[in-house]
Amino acid sequence: MSTSPYLAWLLIVVEALATLAFALSGLLEAARKRLDAVGVCLVAGLAAFGGGTLRDVLLDRRPFFWVAHSEWLWGLLALCVLAMTFLRVRHFEPTERAMQWPDALGLGLFSATGTQLALVQDLPGIVAVLMGVITATFGGVLRDIVCNEIPTALRDHRPYAICAFVGGWVLVLAQSAGMLPGVALLLGAATASGLRVLALVTGFTLPRWSPGGPQDERRED
Repeated sequence: MSTSPYLAWLLIVVEALATLAFALSGLLEAARKRLDAVGVCLVAGLAAFGGGTLRDVLLDRRPFFWVAHSEWLWGLLALCVLAMTFLRVRHFEPTERAMQWPDALGLGLFSATGTQLALVQDLPGIVAVLMGVITATFGGVLRDIVCNEIPTALRDHRPYAICAFVGGWVLVLAQSAGMLPGVALLLGAATASGLRVLALVTGFTLPRWSPGGPQDERRED
């Protein structure tokens, strides 16, 4: 599948927005954990670039997306400096909930770009969708691990990776139905982010494992 100049430009824009959103989520989480300046930049960078880097490794894409757009590294550093200055001057207290909103935006945008880049390489739909899920979730996993938290994608109980999975399939099916790739990309991103925001607003949770059932009470003979 070839990439039109318009789609290539749209992918860059969406990926830049996704990188910014995840960088902000990492920054807020690092500030919440009261890390120093180096820690803030590190966590923001892992959140912003972790998922896309793993995707590029798996798809054998060179150079990595943040190497091809090295100006994004300067943007990340500028964001960290400005945000830390703002938080200090305004005495703003970051909360976990504040981190979840940019995280939801980045989830949708990265799931769409990861899926689309895999489709460009003519990979099967299920592989493309899973590549989108990896792109959307791995940066957040690294962010949480470095901040000594069980990753949000695993402990939140509200749909997270599932939102990226559904958004990826919306993109794949929309393109299969003949929709313009750029429109399908935005539709898939909006679906994934919208589902995550809906879960945050409503508090909907997935079924969770509950220990202590009848089988757990059986005694060994």
